[in-house]
Amino acid sequence: MLEKVETWIAQLVDEVDYPAAADLFAKLAGGKRLRARLILTIAPEAPDAPLLGAIVELIHAASLLHDDVIDEAMLRRGTPSVNATHGSKVAIMLGDILYSKAFSALTAFDPSISRTVAESVTRLSVGEMMDVEMAGCFNADRELYLKMLYLKTATLIEASAYSAAVLAGKDADAHAIYGKNLGLAFQIVDDILDITADEATLGKPSLSDFSEGKTTLPYIDLYESLGISEQERLKAAHARLLEDAEKGWIRAKMEEHGVIARSYAYARTLCDEALGGVGEDPSLRAIIETVIQRSH
Repeated sequence: MLEKVETWIAQLVDEVDYPAAADLFAKLAGGKRLRARLILTIAPEAPDAPLLGAIVELIHAASLLHDDVIDEAMLRRGTPSVNATHGSKVAIMLGDILYSKAFSALTAFDPSISRTVAESVTRLSVGEMMDVEMAGCFNADRELYLKMLYLKTATLIEASAYSAAVLAGKDADAHAIYGKNLGLAFQIVDDILDITADEATLGKPSLSDFSEGKTTLPYIDLYESLGISEQERLKAAHARLLEDAEKGWIRAKMEEHGVIARSYAYARTLCDEALGGVGEDPSLRAIIETVIQRSH
């Protein structure tokens, strides 16, 4: 079924009728297609599920193009980003093309689906703005971080699950909760891997989130565990290029206070809550386990 999603993605991009955009898009790494896989898992028999999956993946790709410009990221999934190879203007315009094409195709769906996905993209954009604003200083506010995480990452996954349930005639609200919690857990695991995975696996320097000014959940957990002087040391390391010794100190303190295990436990709790509303669906549990146990 995922092949049908890829076929639809290629067709939608081809319909743009601009070879330069198609060539650039073809160079993007496809990623895990989590959102499309979720749609196909919830609505495997729905004829329009592959198209909806393609639309959501185009939206996700567009958001990543803009995200790389905002973060001035030179790599995306281990390969040079579009803004690195062709400049920020081209990356932004390619993102705009993908967004607009996705929204055009979305109009063919039931209004409850098109509205849900469109509203999630608005929330996603708000989350991006929050992320940029929050990078200005060390953030120790857990609830603010989780709100930003929901808006920036989880909302589109939530909308994917809700919309797929509508297509399949299933409990849309319960599946939306599943999608929301899955999205939060996915990003928390991503935040953990930025600290624990090696640079070859990450495709970027380790602890780069913190160097870019992002105070993710493990750093908030660590901050709450430290004494005042060590809290100040952690804050002083925020948003700057870290030497290996400073990275070593941060990792050592996280190990000392069981921070990584605590963050994983929270992600697992979110996943358990996600499954609570949809029952013991083996295919949905399999997606959860893929997210929790992934190493990159």
